Amino acid sequence: MLSRVESQWDVMHRFTSVAVFLFGAVALVVPTGYSLGPVLLLLASLMLVVRRSSRALTAADRWVVGVLLLYGSVVGGLSLWDLGSKGFDRPVRFLLAVPVLLLILRYPPRLSWMWSGLAVGAIGAGSWAMWLKMAEGIERVGGFLHPIQFGNLSMLMGVLCCAGLGWAATRQRRTGWVALLLLGVAMGMIGSFMSGSRGGWVGLPVVGFVLYRGYGRQLPLGVKAGAVGAVLLLVAMVYGLPQTGVQQRVDAAVNDIGLYVSGGERDTSLGLRFEMWRGAAQLIQERPLLGWGESGYRNAMEALGEQGVISPMAAEFGHAHNEFIDAFAKRGLVGLGVLLLLYMVPIRLFATGLAHQDYALRSLAVAGTLLPVAFIDFGLSQTFLAHNSGAMFYAFWLAVLWASYSARRRYVV
Repeated sequence: MLSRVESQWDVMHRFTSVAVFLFGAVALVVPTGYSLGPVLLLLASLMLVVRRSSRALTAADRWVVGVLLLYGSVVGGLSLWDLGSKGFDRPVRFLLAVPVLLLILRYPPRLSWMWSGLAVGAIGAGSWAMWLKMAEGIERVGGFLHPIQFGNLSMLMGVLCCAGLGWAATRQRRTGWVALLLLGVAMGMIGSFMSGSRGGWVGLPVVGFVLYRGYGRQLPLGVKAGAVGAVLLLVAMVYGLPQTGVQQRVDAAVNDIGLYVSGGERDTSLGLRFEMWRGAAQLIQERPLLGWGESGYRNAMEALGEQGVISPMAAEFGHAHNEFIDAFAKRGLVGLGVLLLLYMVPIRLFATGLAHQDYALRSLAVAGTLLPVAFIDFGLSQTFLAHNSGAMFYAFWLAVLWASYSARRRYVV
């Protein structure tokens, strides 16, 4: 019979497994589904406070905890000063991810639940997106989110399924696991294509490079060629089918750039972004250290629009449609610095496991590296962390992936 401590550990182990499964499985297919898993984990983490026990942190653990606390505190503090309590809403999520990280360190979920949750979530998002696009005729699918958020997060789950293939290949029933994750990869990408969110597509070569660093060097040449061929075939099919709208979105992007460069129409999708970036760049020069704040940024951009410096339509947006430019303009070098740390510290720490001999550990390292890489990509054309979905996905998936990786690394040589 299990001892009381062993029984409690088993219950918590199962609880975190179910919560992490739900974090992926229902993220995009129910309203605010991305919050369900994190809320369950956060509630469970209260037990650590009551018991006053947690696993000792390594130096790397402290770095990850540190960047979460730093980003949440700095961005939250500056937003609180500028906007009052409502400005602390999204930054506080990064602070709340810390107790979840500590919980997962002590009670890591089963990887089978985590990977299957991501696969189910990606399959659900892609299937729903296809229905909305093909059957209901929605031009840019967004589900319960903005199309950019929906498309990029669908792609992210598909990309994370790619990371799980190394783990799946070592399972006893590897054929079924590999098939499930590959379907998750395909459907996650299809969800992105159905949304018409072009920004996420730009970073796919970098995603491919990370996957190659993690798995590609050990694969036979034939398998590499087959993987590249399958990706190219999927892209060609999606691009070639008029019903997907991908070809039209690509052609529109080329046309927008041409019009802007030639001095023609500025108020196109990409033209407005260029105008926002130009206006934000001017504001950065005036207040480079701490920036303008949320309200100051809006007022200053409106003034630039009224003066004709930028398009009046571009001045109506409350953010710069670029994570890095937006952080620099609103929170100065301080805000840009903490944002870069939020991305670069996890990349540096996870990258040390990309060649580990244990493929379960390596899969977590690949996923953990891809998470900030993908958000850097998304942030080039959208202020992704300014949305609840973006902040929840990054903060809590970072907590789950890092804690799972660190917990496993403690006993894997």
